[in-house]
Amino acid sequence: MSTNLLALLPELVLTITGVLVMVLEPVIPAGKSRKPLGWLAILGSLLSGLAAFYQLQIVNAQGTLTAFYSTIQIDPFSIFFHLLIAAVVLVTLLGSLDYFESPITHAGEYFALVLFGAVGMMFMTSSVELLMVFIGLEISSISTYILAGFRKGRATASESSIKYFLLGSFATAFFLYGVALIYGATGSTSIGPIAAGLAITRTPTMAILAVAMVLIGLGFKVSAAPFHVWTPDVYQGAPAPVVGLMSTAPKAAAFAVLLRFLFNGTPMLHGHWILLIEILAVASMCLGNLGALKQHDVKRLLAYSSIAHAGYLLVAFTGTHQNAVAGACFYTATYAAMNVGAFLVLSQLSGFSERIRSIEDFTGLALKRPGMSALLGFFLLSLIGIPFTGGFFGKFYVFSGALQNGHVWLGIVGLANSGVACFYYLRLLAAIYSRPTSDSVAYIPVRKVTAPAAVALAATALATLGLGILPNKLVHLVERATPTTTAAVAVQPTQQ
Repeated sequence: MSTNLLALLPELVLTITGVLVMVLEPVIPAGKSRKPLGWLAILGSLLSGLAAFYQLQIVNAQGTLTAFYSTIQIDPFSIFFHLLIAAVVLVTLLGSLDYFESPITHAGEYFALVLFGAVGMMFMTSSVELLMVFIGLEISSISTYILAGFRKGRATASESSIKYFLLGSFATAFFLYGVALIYGATGSTSIGPIAAGLAITRTPTMAILAVAMVLIGLGFKVSAAPFHVWTPDVYQGAPAPVVGLMSTAPKAAAFAVLLRFLFNGTPMLHGHWILLIEILAVASMCLGNLGALKQHDVKRLLAYSSIAHAGYLLVAFTGTHQNAVAGACFYTATYAAMNVGAFLVLSQLSGFSERIRSIEDFTGLALKRPGMSALLGFFLLSLIGIPFTGGFFGKFYVFSGALQNGHVWLGIVGLANSGVACFYYLRLLAAIYSRPTSDSVAYIPVRKVTAPAAVALAATALATLGLGILPNKLVHLVERATPTTTAAVAVQPTQQ
């Protein structure tokens, strides 16, 4: 197999599977279940993860792989995110296989769009050329724009999709303008040559402005404040499984790009961009947690929670290179497990119609759905950061890295915000385990949890628990991936 094909093997598997889903969808008669297409998509996501694991064996034996004129780099860092994205897509598809209450004719589109979105996300994590990152960003964004409005015929779904598209296009323009400016300052748009060019650039102000523009573009993708205004409305209108996907996998891809760009592409400007990171982190934590305090809609509450967690993750960037990458990767994995799990529980409880929305609707839920209530409570405790959950060690590594690097005040702000977050998480948890004073939960449908959904819920719960009990295995993995992020590309310009 050629190096170019090997470098894009997971993406090729997902692309071929998505095309097969699109080709086979019209063959199924109208009114018939599209579930076979879902099983095909699940198989494709599983094979994609196996392809990423195969890449890891090759990299361990031969070293970092570069392809397509060194614009794509396969190393343990990119493979980690490939595996994470494939896992998120797999559990999302398993959890949403029976999500559609009736044979909806456009259900096949859902499975194809999820796969195509994952292609763009994986492409972003392995690209060391900013123009290639832009292509991956667009592939991912177009799919999620459509998925956000997938509940056709509902006003909130249309608003969700349109708002996400308009603001997303605006943010993409910032990113592309930042790429143009970094080219003007360094003469290149590749991560390695950018680092070399910054050492001799005659326009450092332009380079600083370029970094700020790129941060704005990626800040939108991770829903960091003040670029978060789309998040509550989009989360409220999009289907619950889609929200679980778009709140984790695209963020993971964007943070992977940000880690490469800041630590490997612009280390010369560390003193400038670290200030911007601190501002974004504090704004995200404070606005996210304070905004969540006033929410009664559970999906909007989790949307503001997502903004706050983006701030926690940005705190990791204040550590040293190795600590920052290790902390950010670990936190991304733990947040993916617990947040996808929480939204899968919501999808099982409310179904496609999503009649259960407000905190009041969850009052006394434990009396009717004790299993689902326990799972949701466990994920909420992990989001708080209670010990023996992945969320605890995620915050521990992030805040300890900031403290070790002298950012004590930022750690204090983060811990204070974690205390504030306890209020709204526990408010939902208290409602679930409160005895209802009326028939407020009488209309909650008792849906049977199918085997695929049970597997997805069990996988996310076990991952959240495992990362809280045995975090060292994942920490050692991401620490090993850190030193080789862009080494192969960084030395190439001097050889030419």
